[in-house]
Amino acid sequence: MTGADARWLAAAACLAERARPLSRPNPAVGAIVVKDGIVLGRGWTHAGGRPHAEAIALGQAGEAARGATLYVTLEPCAHQSERGPACAGLTVSSGIARAVIGIEDPDPRTAGQGVERLKAAGVDATLADDPVCRDSLAGYLVRRREGRPFVTLKLAITADGFVARADGTSKWITGEIARAHAHRERARSDAILVGGRTLRIDEPRLDVRLPGLEDRSPQRLVLTRSEPPEGWQALSGPEAIHSLDAQYLVVEGGAEVADAFLAAGLVDRLLIYRAPVEFGDGVAAFRLAGPAGVPEGWRLADRRQLGSDTLEVYIPGEPEVA
Repeated sequence: MTGADARWLAAAACLAERARPLSRPNPAVGAIVVKDGIVLGRGWTHAGGRPHAEAIALGQAGEAARGATLYVTLEPCAHQSERGPACAGLTVSSGIARAVIGIEDPDPRTAGQGVERLKAAGVDATLADDPVCRDSLAGYLVRRREGRPFVTLKLAITADGFVARADGTSKWITGEIARAHAHRERARSDAILVGGRTLRIDEPRLDVRLPGLEDRSPQRLVLTRSEPPEGWQALSGPEAIHSLDAQYLVVEGGAEVADAFLAAGLVDRLLIYRAPVEFGDGVAAFRLAGPAGVPEGWRLADRRQLGSDTLEVYIPGEPEVA
């Protein structure tokens, strides 16, 4: 795979973002048809999972797809469905000369068969095992591998390490830009969860309040054994997320819920919004935190400024040695 191939796959992964979370139960896939550096067609999985990204991109390209290259984040499906044709067959019949595929589909109905079908028809098919595409499909892969959604633990933390004041209140630790970013994360998720204490004290809405994305508000969950309010679903414990029909779950608070999910090994990513304010006393973000202010065994993957606040993204792994 060339550098140009990697860039086109990254562009396809960006297109796939448009499918989250509306594509469920199907994965959010992106596809681009390119010839001589010119985009002939592009697509992403539509709401409810159909049509697939490849079908849209190839349909846009039409006859011009002959001799072109298809870039797609996930292996084209090899099985016929009542909801639509197999994308491997569509790719072959389109006349595509080359296909660069981000990752193999773990679905046993495809799992390598899509690539083999392309090769058998004379298409120069490359399985790239691309990390960008793998990251873009994290929810689908975790769902397939572990039978649960990909879990992001999101916490807004003061400069002195607290998520709430001593009385439990925690609203508006971060500024407007950071809160908008957090709402973007909500819009990209199937479900959002808080603890019973947070629900009682803060009465959070947990909706998406970004212009044009209000209809992307995720399913609201609360970790409690009590009867939930109307419009909420109760989960008795972290392991109950295996029962959810979801690919992406955001856990937003509070500290007890964060500790419970971390202790259960059910967190895949940490989103830490650090605000330049201090409480002096209150509810600590983590029961056990290392020198970086997060639990041991997490590696900083990204850091960016959001107004006066700082976003830190952590993934599992030991910190890299400088």
